[in-house]
Amino acid sequence: MAKAIPFFELNTGAKIPSVGLGTWQADPGAVADAITAAIKAGYRHIDCARLYCNEKEVGCALKRLFDNGVVKRGEVWITSKLWCNDHAPEDVPESLEKTLQDLQLDYVDLYLIHWPVSMKKGSEGYKPENLTETNIPATWRAMEALYDSGKARAIGVSNFSSKKLGDLLAVARVPPAVNQVECHPVWQQPKLHEFCQSRGVHLSGYSPLGSPDAGTIKTQVLKNSILNTIAEKLGKSPAQVALRWGLQMGHSVLPKSTNEARIKENLDIFYWSIPEDLFAKLSGIEQERLVKGTVFVHETYGSYKTLDELWDGETSDA
Repeated sequence: MAKAIPFFELNTGAKIPSVGLGTWQADPGAVADAITAAIKAGYRHIDCARLYCNEKEVGCALKRLFDNGVVKRGEVWITSKLWCNDHAPEDVPESLEKTLQDLQLDYVDLYLIHWPVSMKKGSEGYKPENLTETNIPATWRAMEALYDSGKARAIGVSNFSSKKLGDLLAVARVPPAVNQVECHPVWQQPKLHEFCQSRGVHLSGYSPLGSPDAGTIKTQVLKNSILNTIAEKLGKSPAQVALRWGLQMGHSVLPKSTNEARIKENLDIFYWSIPEDLFAKLSGIEQERLVKGTVFVHETYGSYKTLDELWDGETSDA
């Protein structure tokens, strides 16, 4: 009997549902329908962020679902993220307040620092001159205050390397509960996985199906020949195998889709498993990071002159 893995327990004791609906690059018009379809299909985890510019629509969809008795607030896990231009300690609570207003909620289940990158307050876009020096410990203290207030039931980070996570753990009063990073069969991050596990930080994988429109055939996760061979053997779709791989690796997965059939298919990963021999074959896939963060690197502005500094060496097979 396959182990279902419906949730993972965080260091706060809270249980994060193992599959969440990603809302990045979901147009405001489509995101409400996607959330409604997802909740009705059985999803209980929605991944949001201020950067995505669709939290108002997400909030309207959630309110309708709550008002119509489809689901209760306490049954749904909502994550949001602090954007880089709100890292100043005084801006952190205001940013969450805006998110809560847009989402029409009293609290989020998880609030993350979106990137270990700081930008000028009020700046828009990715101009290098908007980049400023980061002060993660100061931002984190403001995050801890949100955790103390109950407005963020758990706090964490996103796009942090093992080193940056370790540096934060060394000074944190409330340790981060989650590190949300790019993770899929073409970028497996075993060292980061191991580090998170050893320190009691849950790893959550965004873009678990890669970015279908980005990169070469080599980096398109769902076209990978090893993945497709395994999918064929198991009678599953490549997407289902990529997602089930994540659960068996021990991390939650956040597939993004606005297509109702795919939303349902992406949730059908609980009552079967990838046998050990086939699972081992997936570690033979050539590795490449797809989300590089190039816009956060500059010789003059900000904290990172090179990608190597941004990722602390975790830029190739990590």
